[in-house]
Amino acid sequence: MTLVAIRISGLIKIEKKNVEETMQRLRLKRKYTCVILDERPETMGMIKIVKNIIAYGKIDEKTLTLLLKHRGKKIGNVKAKLSEAESAKIAKEVMAGKKLEALGIVPFFGLHPARGGIYTKLHFPKGVLGYNRDKATGEEKINELIQRML
Repeated sequence: MTLVAIRISGLIKIEKKNVEETMQRLRLKRKYTCVILDERPETMGMIKIVKNIIAYGKIDEKTLTLLLKHRGKKIGNVKAKLSEAESAKIAKEVMAGKKLEALGIVPFFGLHPARGGIYTKLHFPKGVLGYNRDKATGEEKINELIQRML
């Protein structure tokens, strides 16, 4: 399963060194940076450490295609954007389990602050931090957040 993590908060007033190191390992170095991750025990352990700073959830193929189309860049060529056909093909391969670096795509994405605003003080039902999934319906709300940030 493919996860997406978005850094929402900065590291002001966070005094734990392991949180800062975990953010570096996840490639979440700046606010509103997004990464695609595999759902493995090691990754879930790192997410558990930084769940008060990030929003995460399972990404669907449609949202991943939009993310690649709007924010995807090829490695080494800063100005080259991906076409719609390329982004759809890459999204299918990523959902099948391939890594973005192996496909020649930069493995992180810079996003805008969310249109309509976000509340960052509380966890998911009232704010955006933590695991973004509606418990009643099982619907992943992270996809809506990403579409608002493109």
